[in-house]
Amino acid sequence: MDNPRPEKAAVVDEVKARFEQADAVIVTEYRGLKVKDLEALRRSLAPLGGEYRVFKNTLVRIASQGGPEGLEALLTGPTGLTFVRGDAAAVTKTLRDFSRTNPLLLIKGSLLGRSVLGSAETLALADLPSREVLLARLAGGFAAPMRQFAGLLAALPRNFAYGLAALRDKRAGEEA
Repeated sequence: MDNPRPEKAAVVDEVKARFEQADAVIVTEYRGLKVKDLEALRRSLAPLGGEYRVFKNTLVRIASQGGPEGLEALLTGPTGLTFVRGDAAAVTKTLRDFSRTNPLLLIKGSLLGRSVLGSAETLALADLPSREVLLARLAGGFAAPMRQFAGLLAALPRNFAYGLAALRDKRAGEEA
């Protein structure tokens, strides 16, 4: 692109900025989807930190130059990009569920960090628990040994008190 028009240069800059700011980018093909379906998809992704956008593949290729290898291979046909800020698993799950009811939406792959994932790997993200669930499991894993230790510490004086009470009752029985 020797002398790009200012509009195209602005789009390239916008796409570059979105790539830099996103935690993940999920690439889909939307051939045949109606505008109202795409709007419904956008509304369902927004609360999760996902933004579904359509750009010309040529401009996206230019914007992603110097990026991870393999991304250009995903940019064929009518391509939609979902820029994710936050939980990529939750956004992927929403895209997967949407594609089950709208088979015209195909998940082609994704960019997660600096890694390009294929369709199967991207769909595997949808099976992961949400970030909050993973953090709760991690916290539970850390808390379990501490709970056990606290239970053991509480059991020592309790068992000692039971032993003293049993000894006292035994001696009281012997005196009687």
